[in-house]
Amino acid sequence: MSKQTYKVGFFFRRQFTMAAAEAPADIKNLFKRYSDDSGVMSVQNLHRFLIEIQKEKNVSLENAEAIINNHGGDSKQKGLQLDGFFKFLFSDVNPPLDPKLGIHHDMTAPLSHYYIYTGHNSYLTGNQLSSDCSDVPIIQALQRSVRVIELDIWPNSDKDDIEVLHGRTLTAPVTLIKCLRSIKEHAFCASEYPLVITLEDHLTPDLQEKVAEMITQTFGEMLFSPSESLKELPSPESLRKRVMISTKPPKEYLKSKEVKEKDDTKKEAEQDDVDEEEDEDEDEGEDDEEDSKSEKKVASEYKRLIAIHAGKGKGGLSDWLRVDLNKVRRLSLSEPELEKAVDTHAKEIIRFTQHNLLRIYPKGIRVDSSNYDPFVGWTHGAQMVAFNMQGYGRSLWLMHGMFRANGGCGYVKKPDILLKAGPDNEVFDPTANLPVKTTLKVTVYMGDGWDRDFDRTDFDTYSPPDFYAKLGIAGVPADEVKKRTETIDDNWIPSWNEQFEFPLTVPELALLRIKVLDYNLSDKDEFAGQTCLPVAELRQGIRAVPLYDRKGEKYSSVKLLMHFEFK
Repeated sequence: MSKQTYKVGFFFRRQFTMAAAEAPADIKNLFKRYSDDSGVMSVQNLHRFLIEIQKEKNVSLENAEAIINNHGGDSKQKGLQLDGFFKFLFSDVNPPLDPKLGIHHDMTAPLSHYYIYTGHNSYLTGNQLSSDCSDVPIIQALQRSVRVIELDIWPNSDKDDIEVLHGRTLTAPVTLIKCLRSIKEHAFCASEYPLVITLEDHLTPDLQEKVAEMITQTFGEMLFSPSESLKELPSPESLRKRVMISTKPPKEYLKSKEVKEKDDTKKEAEQDDVDEEEDEDEDEGEDDEEDSKSEKKVASEYKRLIAIHAGKGKGGLSDWLRVDLNKVRRLSLSEPELEKAVDTHAKEIIRFTQHNLLRIYPKGIRVDSSNYDPFVGWTHGAQMVAFNMQGYGRSLWLMHGMFRANGGCGYVKKPDILLKAGPDNEVFDPTANLPVKTTLKVTVYMGDGWDRDFDRTDFDTYSPPDFYAKLGIAGVPADEVKKRTETIDDNWIPSWNEQFEFPLTVPELALLRIKVLDYNLSDKDEFAGQTCLPVAELRQGIRAVPLYDRKGEKYSSVKLLMHFEFK
C-alpha cells in the first residue's frame, strides 16, 4: 500500500491509496484447485494446469519446472506459491499469441492466395500535401515487415534525374537512388519473404531507361525478372529474399500519357488560334516518332524488369475483372471504386483475386494520411490493401493486428473460403447470413502498468484515472460488434472481472479489438492503450495482453490480464 497526493488549487490536497496488484478471485480459485494443502503448486500440478486450462499442447514437465524456477518458486518445496503463480500469468512470457508458432501458414501457394502487408506513398513522412519525402518511413515500414513499398517517380527540375515525391503537391522530394539503396539495405531485416516495389511512373522513356539501370545495379541478383509474362504468380517460399517490380508496362504508360496530353491539348486549343494548334500537332508528331524509338529501347530494359504487370486495360469494371488464365496482372482500385464495385461485382472481384492481385488505395481527399476500413477489401479477397503507415488510428491498428498473424512475416494466407468455388461455381459472400462456427468467450480481469509508463497527471490532474475497456470484433459484417466494461474510478490498477461472448460466423477473418480509455465527465475520454489480435491465432487460457500506443509501439509495462476460451 502507498499514498498518492494530488493538488486541487493552492490550498487543498486529495490523497488516494495505491494498492498493489492483487490476483483476481478466479486466479485464486484456480491456484487453490491446482495446489496442495500447504498452498504450493507442484511441477506436476502446474503441468496439469497448462494442459487443462491453458490448452497448451506439447508442454513438458521440464517446461513447467522452468516456469517455477523463473517466477519465484519455492526451492525447498519445488513449487509455486500464489504470488509467483500470479506473476507468471501476468508476465511477458505468457502472451496471447504463441511466439513459438512462428511462420506456420503454407507458403508454397501463389502470391494471389495471401494478404500482403502493403504501404501507400511509402516515402511520405506526414500528410499528403506538404510533408517531406524521405527514405526514413520506408525503412520503418520494412522494419515492421511491410512487403509492398510504393514509390511515385518523377523527373527532377532539370529533367535529367529521378525524384520520389507526391506529384503536384508541396511535398519536398527525395532522390530515387537513395530510396532504392535504403530498400536494399533493409528489405529483409524483418521478413525474408518477397518484397514488391510498386512504381507510379510519371517519366519520359529516357528516364525510364535510367530507372532500369538504377534498379538493376542496386538489386542485382535479388531482382526477380521473369523472361516472359507470368501465367501464375510464384509462391512466397520460392521468392525468399527476392525483390519484384510492379508497374504499368512502358507501352501502356505512353498510351495513357498520350491520351492525357491530347485531352490537355484540346482544352488549351480552345483558347488558342488555328496556327498555334497546327504547330502543336507538328511537334506532337515529332515527339511520337522519338517516343516510338525510345519505347523499343526501354522495352528491353525497363519493361524486362516488371515482374507483375499493372493496369486496368480497356472498358469498364467487368472488363477490368475479367480473368485470363494465360496471364496474371495487378489491378488497382481506389477506396470509392472498391465500395461501388462490391455492390455490383462482388463475386467477380473474389474470382479475380483467386488468380490475380488486387490493390486498393485511399481516396484522394485523405490529405491527412488517414486510412479506411481494410475489411471491405480483405473480405473480397484483395491482397494489397494499401495503407498510409503514418496514418495512426483504428484502421491502421486493424492492419497491425492482421499482420501479427503468421509470425509477423508480412504474408497471411487467405482463408479457403476465398480461394475456392462451390459446386455451382459459387464464391464466398461476406454479407451472407452464415451459421455460427464458434463463440469466443473473453474475460477481462484487470489491467496494470500505467503508473510505470505514465506520469501521475497524464490522465487526470486531480485524481488517478478512471479506466474502462472497449472490446469488439472486426471482420465480416455479421460478426462485427462492440462491447465495454464498467468504469473503475480513481484507480491505476483497474479490476473489472467482466465476461463477454462473441459468436463468430467467419472466425478466420476476425480480429479482436481492445482499447482502454480514461473516462472524463466534461471532456473527450483519453486514450490509454490498444491492441488488435487475430482470433484464429489466439491462445486459449489466461493470458497477459500487452497494449500499444497510438503509433502501434508497445508500452513497456501496460498490459491486461484476460481469459480466452472457444466454445
